[in-house]
Amino acid sequence: MPLKTSAHVDTFTRDNLPPEELWPTLEFTIPDVQYPEVLNAGAELIDRGVEQYGPQQPAFHTPDGETWTYGQMQQRANQVAQVLTEDYGIVPGNRVMLRGPNNPWLVAAWLGVLKAGAVVVTTMPMLWAKEVSQLVDMTKPTVLITDHRHADGLEDLGSSAASPALITYGSEATDDLVQQTAVKSGEFSAVATASDDVALLGPTSGTTGKPKVTMHFHRDILANADTFAKHILKLTADDVVVCSAPFAFTFGLGSSVVFPLRFGASALLIEQGSPVQFAESAARAGVTVMATAPTAYRAILKEGRADLLARLRHGISAGEALPTQTRQAVEDASGLRLIDGIGATEMLHIFISAAGDDIRPGSVGKPIPGFRATILDDDGNEAPDGQVGRLAVIGPTGCRYLADERQAVYVHNGWNLTGDTFLRDAEGYYIYQARSDNMIISSGYNIAAPDVENAINQHPDVLENAVVGRPDEDRGSVVCAFIVLVEGVTGDDAKSKEIKDFVKQNIAPYKYPRDIRFVSELPRNPSGKLQHFKLRQRLKEEAQVSEASQPEVAELKTKGS
Repeated sequence: MPLKTSAHVDTFTRDNLPPEELWPTLEFTIPDVQYPEVLNAGAELIDRGVEQYGPQQPAFHTPDGETWTYGQMQQRANQVAQVLTEDYGIVPGNRVMLRGPNNPWLVAAWLGVLKAGAVVVTTMPMLWAKEVSQLVDMTKPTVLITDHRHADGLEDLGSSAASPALITYGSEATDDLVQQTAVKSGEFSAVATASDDVALLGPTSGTTGKPKVTMHFHRDILANADTFAKHILKLTADDVVVCSAPFAFTFGLGSSVVFPLRFGASALLIEQGSPVQFAESAARAGVTVMATAPTAYRAILKEGRADLLARLRHGISAGEALPTQTRQAVEDASGLRLIDGIGATEMLHIFISAAGDDIRPGSVGKPIPGFRATILDDDGNEAPDGQVGRLAVIGPTGCRYLADERQAVYVHNGWNLTGDTFLRDAEGYYIYQARSDNMIISSGYNIAAPDVENAINQHPDVLENAVVGRPDEDRGSVVCAFIVLVEGVTGDDAKSKEIKDFVKQNIAPYKYPRDIRFVSELPRNPSGKLQHFKLRQRLKEEAQVSEASQPEVAELKTKGS
């Protein structure tokens, strides 16, 4: 499909799209995902929302009781667009990086960037400045907008290009974004971008330790709302949605911003808090749809607060595998049937799921309308039902990496390969088996094992190390590091704490190894290649032995009742 005429003056993103022969197959098989040639996702979400649901319709809530209406969000998004274009010279196609926790001003900035025809680059607020600097070098933003509480170390970023202009929001400074927008009229006509102009760059941890940057069009942003949110969640203007994931995760961006705005609903934006605090805030705000990781649902049950889940219309579980025991425990304690789902940053959101009577315990579900999936064997051929293989997906969205050779790894004969192993049963349900790469999913966070290994190796007492995920009841898995120390150094609790603290200072703290094992050597094959699978197998066997020595697992059901 040839690309449409771009509205971008700065052609950086289109110039760095993968070669056409490496693109996945894109299919628009249902009317919901057939979009006009000219489409601005920011305008489609907020301007159309105001037209259809009225400016007084609630849009975003905060735990302290603040509410922004659709009209207020539209005005502030327009003011942000004015600041960017009038005061900072942003032109269509320029990149604007965003950094901050989930709050209404971050949404206003996200919408304003899109309406200005620029490209949003989302980042995790807990990344260290040097990690942000690497993303700056890769995406070359003109402006970086950050919550003032996450501005430390961002004054001079990037090495291959000029550091982006830094704008903070939420402070009392005269040059704060809130102050700059206050003098703007709030009148702004959205740039008439092409539906296949890049709108969003979503960095994700790569299994080689180097970040990958996914590229998403304006139409892509809407497609996941018009498939998963419409056909599985069936969102309406009466719904109030909450999601624990940051906007930097496309799961969080879709659930907290795109989905509610697309259907006239509202969202509760929570910056931080424990799972129980999260659920309590949701209950006070009248939330009807909750999206979080299985670990959070388990924590809520363990605290005996199943009543907080009983009020929900939908509970979505994503970010990590949903154990059958957890799903059953939630239903037994609260009556809520969790909606499982699998998605990927490369695809933007969930593409396999099931709700209501279509739920089958033990399976994730079936491809949602607009997507299709299959299982590929080791030779790249479609496998028969019941055979374990690589999950492959095709739909209206698909993987496009920013100037990255790993494009050829993720896409095979038009299929998107998610890095997961599944099997499909005779009824067409997809059953999760494991990750098929070096990605560790812990409490809903994707952590690339090589990223942690590189940080550990910088410690002067470390000779070599290997990082894998260890099964964990509360977090799904935790980062476990097997470390060989240099000769003469003793591996003890003090050294373990020292290495953990060292890693926290070098990469985002959520990535540090919670479990460190000191070993004399690491398993390798005859050619010297490190065999991570043997370490994973060791931990799996260890967990099985531990489980066998415990009584039958009924604790969650008992405490949740």
